[in-house]
Amino acid sequence: MQNGKTCATDIGELSDGSWFARIEKIGQEQGYFQWLGDAHAGVFVDAGRTLLVTFETVDGIRRNQPGQLPLGYQVAKGRQWSHLCLIARRATWYRDKAVYAFFDRLVDDGFFEEFDKVVFYGAGMAGYAAAAFSVTAPGATVILAAPQATLDPEVTGWDPRFLELRRTSFNDRYGYAPDMTEGAGPVFVIYDPEQNLDAMHAALFKRSHVTLLPCRNLGRDIGGALEAMRILPSVLTTACTGSFDRHLFRIFYRARRNYRPYLRGLLARLEADGRTWLAALLCRNVADRLSGAEKFEARLALLESQLESSGQSLPSARSRQ
Repeated sequence: MQNGKTCATDIGELSDGSWFARIEKIGQEQGYFQWLGDAHAGVFVDAGRTLLVTFETVDGIRRNQPGQLPLGYQVAKGRQWSHLCLIARRATWYRDKAVYAFFDRLVDDGFFEEFDKVVFYGAGMAGYAAAAFSVTAPGATVILAAPQATLDPEVTGWDPRFLELRRTSFNDRYGYAPDMTEGAGPVFVIYDPEQNLDAMHAALFKRSHVTLLPCRNLGRDIGGALEAMRILPSVLTTACTGSFDRHLFRIFYRARRNYRPYLRGLLARLEADGRTWLAALLCRNVADRLSGAEKFEARLALLESQLESSGQSLPSARSRQ
């Protein structure tokens, strides 16, 4: 390996087995690595009195994370924080007796009591798991991105997604995620209220200690969007320092002004609602602020033509300072 590009290419060519061997080595050198049946693994890095617990997937780590290392590992590394990552090899929702037994042992060993601060994080399927297993660490801060509350058809039969999980039990141990957060500290649920199914799951989490953080027009992949906006590490870092709250999230979330998928979604929503004038203002704002916004410029010309034909026009643009 002569340079970073070659190294990244080599890592990308690893089989999943070789990739897991790499993760196992990190665990063995800095804490431990443990297989939990054939579908899950746990890796722990022991580095300090703050613990970040993340639930991640092989595909998500290998496809989206720098160096193909878990998100939580990268946030904790260099800050003298410990990290526990539960890695799923497929879409299991972590409903596995081996995973239950792993958390049972952590409780029996007083593992979470060794830390001054514990934060759980997960998105979607992993968000469900982060909520469900947070019951093992009373007082923990829990950050959830578009989590499911349960896939029990008697409770969420209105959700037609994930039909292959209908036969999986969500009624035994660590089952109904909202109830499992009752002993947690602050819980934050980040979701898009325009995604009806995600919003319905989010509503099931509502408790006095739960803060719902709606993010309109962000789409279904909330975790991916937060990562793409490069604000997820800040969310997790401030959660680990105890300073994360609704106000701080809104400051971080201003990054959406430069996040093109959000801007495209907002534009589509405005046009679908027939709000041509506001859509044109949005296009002009984006074209003025962001480079390479040719599509917004082209759309602006079209919208201005539509406004002109109906006797309307945009206000004069503010002069740039």
